[in-house]
Amino acid sequence: MARGQRVNLAELHSAVGDKSPVDRSQLQRDSAAGRTVALDELTANPRNPRDQIGDLADLASIADMQLQPAVVVTREAYLKLYPDDAVSTRYVVVNGCRRLAAARKYGRSDLAVIVNDAVARDRVTLISASIAENVDRKDFDVIEEARAVEALVAECGRAEDAATRLRKTGAWVSQRRALLKLEPELQTALRRGELAIRDARDLARVPRIEQVARWRASMDRNDDAGEGSADKKRPPSRSRVISTAIAEFNDKPENLAIALRTYLGADGVDTLLQLLRRPTN
Repeated sequence: MARGQRVNLAELHSAVGDKSPVDRSQLQRDSAAGRTVALDELTANPRNPRDQIGDLADLASIADMQLQPAVVVTREAYLKLYPDDAVSTRYVVVNGCRRLAAARKYGRSDLAVIVNDAVARDRVTLISASIAENVDRKDFDVIEEARAVEALVAECGRAEDAATRLRKTGAWVSQRRALLKLEPELQTALRRGELAIRDARDLARVPRIEQVARWRASMDRNDDAGEGSADKKRPPSRSRVISTAIAEFNDKPENLAIALRTYLGADGVDTLLQLLRRPTN
């Protein structure tokens, strides 16, 4: 496929339409391949841009009714693109990974799918289709989004082509990619909503060695401003961040470590460790 060629992702998802860039006879064969498949024949896309599937409560109704079929490609089509990936099932789910996870969680034994190997005709198309399902979803955090965009740029070869694929501006693609220049603890803060994306973009322009210090200084200024600040979008206070991390400790222990390292600094963490090692009476 030529770089920069526009692809209507909605048409790829539904596998129908007169304006599809894929040969219409192929699409007709694929769209006729709608079927119900047992869950043990399905593997979630190993290249899914999402790190986590998130809360599946909104999909609990899938136990009784599936409103939208998942889009899958055959194992053979997928492995032509990624031969080193471990796929042993008959199909790979490209769009509908959360539906697959919800079906497993809520006791469904099968899933309605549309088989469309045209989505796996090349890596760019597969990655684009995977991102299209998630971009702009409220539960698709910006770092996942940034990594997905970076992967697409790497496959397309140019940021401009990736922007065209996603129907986004070049500035949007550039801003998302810039977030990957943040220190890991700032990326975590951004994902948890403690760091506003506009501030994250500014910090990404700062040398990495200075980023955390600047953010701490900003947080100190926010704390000094007091809880009565008129800025309703002010990031959560450090006490709220730490208390939330403690409440989530069993599921995400790394969040508490990151929060303490961020707010206490290296010396503070060392002092805390010494105190924790002291025997209790």
